Amino acid sequence: MTDDALIEAARVSKAWPFQEAQKLLKRYPNGKPGGGPVLFETGYGPSGLPHIGTFQEVLRTTLVRRAYEALTGGAPTRLVAFSDDMDGLRKVPDNIPQAEMLSANLGKPLTRIPDPFGKFESFAHHNNAMLREFLDRFGFEYEFVSASSRYNSGEFDTALTRVLECNQAILDVMLPTLREERRQTYSPVLPVSPTTGVVLQVPVEVLDPATGMIRFTDQDGSVVEQTVFGGQAKLQWKVDWAMRWYALGVDYEMSGKDLTDSVTQSGKIVKILGGRKPEGLIYELFLDENGEKISKSKGNGLTIEQWLTYGTEESLGFYLFREPKSAKQLHVGVIPKAVDEYWQFRGNLASQPLDKQLGNPVWHLLRANETGAGATPQGAGDTLPVTFSLLLNLVGVLGAEATAEQVWSYLGNYVAEATPEAHPELEELVRAALATNRDFIAPTLKRRAPTANEAEALRALDAELAKASPATSAEELQNTVYEIGKNEAYAFETLRDWFKALYETLLGSSQGPRMGSFIALYGIPETRALIAQALKA
Repeated sequence: MTDDALIEAARVSKAWPFQEAQKLLKRYPNGKPGGGPVLFETGYGPSGLPHIGTFQEVLRTTLVRRAYEALTGGAPTRLVAFSDDMDGLRKVPDNIPQAEMLSANLGKPLTRIPDPFGKFESFAHHNNAMLREFLDRFGFEYEFVSASSRYNSGEFDTALTRVLECNQAILDVMLPTLREERRQTYSPVLPVSPTTGVVLQVPVEVLDPATGMIRFTDQDGSVVEQTVFGGQAKLQWKVDWAMRWYALGVDYEMSGKDLTDSVTQSGKIVKILGGRKPEGLIYELFLDENGEKISKSKGNGLTIEQWLTYGTEESLGFYLFREPKSAKQLHVGVIPKAVDEYWQFRGNLASQPLDKQLGNPVWHLLRANETGAGATPQGAGDTLPVTFSLLLNLVGVLGAEATAEQVWSYLGNYVAEATPEAHPELEELVRAALATNRDFIAPTLKRRAPTANEAEALRALDAELAKASPATSAEELQNTVYEIGKNEAYAFETLRDWFKALYETLLGSSQGPRMGSFIALYGIPETRALIAQALKA
């Protein structure tokens, strides 16, 4: 497959990363002036630890970055992970040690607050290190940039001068959006108190943009004149965001729906500064299983550690890829389907024509950390011998105390070379299935006794299994189950009723796998034992 064919297919693809990348192609029809790299940015607020929202924003931005590279035949790009660590600490986070110490430092820049964990130079340095470790864990290619470093070193001085020069024009944008009370104290610039070190929300008079000199009233009532340079001030959020776009030359940054207003106002401000608003996608936020907005204080969300306990990294990426403009429920119940759909899409990938590949989420996910990957990425077409849902049914039958060794022994009925070493990706699913079963499935399973007609059908199935050889295929076993369910003697209105009866009497669940596959995996003698137990109930 030639690069030209890939570029041509990418230009007409409806996949959202390519649609986003098209915005950048329109921004720079002839490439970025001077041949410089197109700059992608993601933001991080280090008052807390990285979370699933951090992952999804870096992942989605990376997917757009790779789509742009494919669209342009390899035009240069950069991804900056920006930490807003000059921000003042507004409240003490939950589940963080030394709450009293943090409380005593409220309002100070995060890089000037001691690390409550006692490991790093500051609270922000600790969380920034966690961010880098987090992003490195998933193999993202990025450059880390610290707001405090840029403010303190003077690298933002030119942009800060420009903000002071445009102070009134920025006020004209922002003041109409604020409540009357807030207007009285609002300033684009937030000076750092020379006496307390707190980031102040006070009116500011600009004295000299060239030297950065401003005048304000400190917390003790004294009138202070000091420069905004050298980390002695920071900017209000929307102004800061616009200044960052201007100073760094950001071309693309996406954000959540809750920042829609910020995007609008910051876009106006960056234009005032003489810069250009970046392209971007406004994505929908996550919901819990009840359809309510996820709240850190409520604890109704799902952490990335939880997803990776009950699922896999690939399944998380797959779930986050799809329909970013639609609200997604984020809870344990969505994980099994995401795992199986990921492998279904991956298995289909290699045999698809190029235009279909570009619309396949797995094409994008496999290329996320592959700079300069070919048209069909490595790993396309890979499949697993069993589905995650089938594994969940197996461990459900084995009970809450099931072990990996037990699962692999049963997999020997179904899979050649059934060892973790031979199937490392299947090993990940076995681990996730055992955890899901232990914490969510086993406590809820409850087998019911069969009705009279169901018992007769189960006896018929047992009789057929007694005649089957150990080598009988899953497909043959499935056909046997079908024939019994279609037999009018057992009075099932639909085949669905028969399968539901199998699930509820043998597995203790209202839903289940293809029974032929389950019998082949679990074993014919073991399945007959399950039937015997059900008939005794």
